[in-house]
This record gives sequence, structure tokens and C-alpha cells, in this order.
Amino acid sequence: MRRWVPAPDDLRDRPFGDAVDLAVAEAMDRDDSVVVFGEDIPVIRRDLAARFGARRVRGTPISESAFLGAGVGAAMAGLRPIVEIMLVDFIGVCFDALLNHAAKMAGFTGGRWEVPLVVRATCGGGYGDAGQHEQVLAGLLAGVPGLSVVLPSTPADAAGLMRSAIDHPGPVVFLEHKLLSEDWLDWMGGSTRDSFDVEPPPAGALGPVASPVEGVPIGSARVLGTGRDLALISVGVPVHHCRRVAGRLADEGIGATVVDLRSVSPLDEDVLREVGGRCDRVLVVDEDYLRFGLTGEVAAVLAEAAIMRPFERIGVERTLPYARRLENEVLPTADRILDKARRLLS
Repeated sequence: MRRWVPAPDDLRDRPFGDAVDLAVAEAMDRDDSVVVFGEDIPVIRRDLAARFGARRVRGTPISESAFLGAGVGAAMAGLRPIVEIMLVDFIGVCFDALLNHAAKMAGFTGGRWEVPLVVRATCGGGYGDAGQHEQVLAGLLAGVPGLSVVLPSTPADAAGLMRSAIDHPGPVVFLEHKLLSEDWLDWMGGSTRDSFDVEPPPAGALGPVASPVEGVPIGSARVLGTGRDLALISVGVPVHHCRRVAGRLADEGIGATVVDLRSVSPLDEDVLREVGGRCDRVLVVDEDYLRFGLTGEVAAVLAEAAIMRPFERIGVERTLPYARRLENEVLPTADRILDKARRLLS
């Protein structure tokens, strides 16, 4: 069996999905125990299938309960499986395997058993596929003790977080927003809907990624800017909307700091306290559900640290509609963020 040999540093612009696959391929080269399986995987990951063969890149029946359950068992038996759920919305079909098995195993056994499992799933809306295909569900998953949940917004972070997720001793849910991946956008509807016209955020869809991939620590946020008037805290695609808003506010003489959380569980509470403590106001933006989710958790972190600032939040408050016009009224668009920010600043 061939072994992975580090190549000279190769820094180039890579699409979001390719950056994730690069981290997976390097891990599979390094470690024979890393395997990938899921529905349609020999087609979706055809480059990995051609390189590593059917024994390590395996297609499965359309039964999320069966193949995620198999992934938990495989992880306990010594493999490092990456199990792909095509849409995170379908996690409800196999939630028992995550909630009651993968997440609890280390706790139930005093650390004697570990489940080094990565669940890779697409998430997110903005392209007109409605409430059973566009949810994020990071808050639901992050509420389960023992699960790590990551949601990168750039190709470099996507590669680095996948590297760390594969090396992590416990289960990690790796969420990949479809608006950042042209392949997924095309797969989910671009070639079949005449009305389909979605422009991925440029800085998220393509960006510099180095090979070999360096890990990004799970639970570490990225801070963009030093403005003190307003903190814009977000994760995933809304980070790019927040950056646009920060630019527009800068033109008006208002300084904003943007925090890209990168991980929903664990949260980088140190960064939240530092940025919340130095900024006059805080606005949290999340594409996930508003109630009992990330926005409230950030508020709790600040309140428990006695950081009292004018605070607002934006999230999804109802089931995502199919009609694009209605969808834009529900999702945290740049216009909604700017309007909320201006009201908070006033």
C-alpha cells in the first residue's frame, strides 16, 4: 500500500468543494483506516473513487439509518469513516445513531470507546429548494453533548476543518453550505431548473488553499477587522453578508468587527467575550432557526460574562418557503442585516 509523502507547499486558488476533497484525499493517503461512504458516493466523489478504489470509497443503499449506523460501528472497530448525508435535513432519518450512540459512547464507557466519525452533509438555502432541503440544523446538532459541529465559510477553513475533523477522536458533523459549492448547486437543481440563478459568494466559493492541508482547530473563531462600533457575529454563508455590510458601514464612518465562528460546537467563548467586550453593540446573524439556537447561546455567553451591550439577532423564524421571493424574506440577506445594524446603531 502506498504511503503519503508530503509534497512541497502548493498554494493555489481552489473551489470550496475541491478544498474539502483535497483534505480527504491527503488523509486517505496518510491513513488506510480513513474510508468514505454514502449514497451516490462513487459518482459524487468519483475522483476519490478512482484513486482509492471501491473498498475505501463505497456507495450505499438509500437508507441513512443503515449507513450512518454502520459508520458508528466502523469507527468503534478501528476505522475513521467519513459518512456523507446528502442533505443535513435527512439527518432526522438517522438521528438515533448520532444522538444515542456516537455522541454518548465516550461518556458511557469512561473514554474506553471512542467514535472517530465524520458526518459530512450539505446545508443551507438561498436557491429555492424549500424547508425539507435547505435547513442548517447546526443548533439542533450542537445541542447534543459529545458532538462537534463545524460550518466553514471559505475554502481554506473548509480544508483545515476537515483535516481536524478526520483527526478528531470523537464524532464531528461537517456542514458544507451548498451556496459555496458550484458542484452541489448544479447537482441540486442548476441543470434542471430554468429559473435557477444563484451567484455564490466569491470569497467563499474560491480561495487560496495550501497543500499539504494544515488543520484549523475545532472551536476557534476567526476575527475580521478591529472596529469598535458594532460586532457582527455569524457562521457559514452569512459571514460573507456580514463582511459586505461591514464594508458599507465603513463608508459611513462606522467601524465593525466581523466574527466568523467556524465552529458551532464548541463555541470560541474567549473570542466572543473579547469582541463583545470591546464593541459597543452586538448583532448575531444565523441562517439556522432563531429560537433555542446559536443566537441565544451567544447572548448567554456574553450575559454570563457580565458583558451588557445593546444586542440584536437575526435568524430563521419559520419554515423555509419554496418561492424565492418569500425565501428572501426569511433568510438573513445582506439587506436585512444592514437594516437591523442601522436600527441597532441608532
